[in-house]
Amino acid sequence: MISIAVHHTRREFLKTMGLGSMALALPGLILSCGKAEARPNIILIMADDLGYGDLGCYGNTTIRTPHLDALARGGMRFTDFHSNGPVCSPTRAALMTGRYQQRCGIDHVFLASLTRGHHEKPGMALDEVTVADVLKKQGYRTGIFGKWHLGYPPEYNPVHQGFDEFRGYVSGNVDFHSHVDGGGIDDWWDGTTKIEEEGYVTDLITRHAVDFIERKQDSPFLLYVPHEAPHYPYQGRGDKPFRFPGNPNPGQGIRDDREAAYKEMIEVMDESIGKIVETVRRLGLERNTFIFFCSDNGAKKPGSNGPLAGYKGSLWEGGHRVPAIAYWPGKIQPGTVSDETTMTMDIFPTLLALTGASSPANVELDGVNILPVLLEGKKIPERKLFWSYERRKDQKEKVVREGPWKLYIQGEEKRLFNLAEDLGEQNNLIAAYPESVRTMEAAFAQWYEEVTAGVAWLA
Repeated sequence: MISIAVHHTRREFLKTMGLGSMALALPGLILSCGKAEARPNIILIMADDLGYGDLGCYGNTTIRTPHLDALARGGMRFTDFHSNGPVCSPTRAALMTGRYQQRCGIDHVFLASLTRGHHEKPGMALDEVTVADVLKKQGYRTGIFGKWHLGYPPEYNPVHQGFDEFRGYVSGNVDFHSHVDGGGIDDWWDGTTKIEEEGYVTDLITRHAVDFIERKQDSPFLLYVPHEAPHYPYQGRGDKPFRFPGNPNPGQGIRDDREAAYKEMIEVMDESIGKIVETVRRLGLERNTFIFFCSDNGAKKPGSNGPLAGYKGSLWEGGHRVPAIAYWPGKIQPGTVSDETTMTMDIFPTLLALTGASSPANVELDGVNILPVLLEGKKIPERKLFWSYERRKDQKEKVVREGPWKLYIQGEEKRLFNLAEDLGEQNNLIAAYPESVRTMEAAFAQWYEEVTAGVAWLA
């Protein structure tokens, strides 16, 4: 049975989180086997449009990613981790709320151009409870450095949604050098103040993330690092800007050798992650810091989704099965690989379990706690998972996943795949299992009705 989330105000949440959760977890401590332990720091790193086949530890032989590969060797690599959506904003909403993004009314991206639709809803509603809200109330210092993409106006800035600090941009992508978005608008912020800051976006994100760790090392912290790389515009460190204020330009860059630029962008991001990990080690925080890395959706060309069919913006596996790595020395067994089917929305309840924080009152999380998978190699109880995305009005895609089975529907077209035997989605088994298809279709209809009931839509 799928539960319906109950909406409530942020003020009500902050009240209810006062005494109840403090009884379970004092600031800076969790209770474990009768002994107090320091609560772990948390670093969430999200790449933008990174494909399943773009990292060395996922089989790539041309792009050098030694630091991410080292995290995989020292921790757990996921082979069946999925973004909640095949594009940016929906996945980020699911990460922040631990729920299907449809409950927030965010099923598409916020666009830079204010004349191109998707702006009936200016941002993620402020009464949504974010993971930053919960952990901040538990004494965590919270910071985000990089891409927000859950609301353009300052009132929807992340500092109003649980984060103490924000340095970065609020749109889908900016020029890596001029920091101008596709609508020709300067988009670089310090909290709710628009500022000018010279530098290559990936390097700036790294600098502020490292500084945050150094300043907050004496208290538990949540550091969210949503990189721009390798999302277009395809620009390396030495390239010139091509977007300028007042000149709308949603283009992908001026380089002809996009493959080379894409490779450099991933390698610089990997270098950035190496600097963050090195900072944690230098400060003696490594064994008390949980690091989780993933992508917000699959790659678009020139990226690689490895053996998967499809690209970003589709519900074929290449659109939403993404690389993911968890690292926590002394807790996660080095060199482990998990084939459990997991999703972005599972991170929120996992962090609650990790920190001893209570689940927010009157909110039914859709994600599940995967800490037993991480720490003990256990299986997740059986569940159905759902995706829904409408690229265009005539191209709505629906997916139901149950065990290895995936039902894909677009219009009148229906395809059923056994992903355990057919990861590339080549063999349509729809005719062989008609009853299973009817059951999965009915489950999708029930799910969609529940997650969209009473929702004000983004588009």
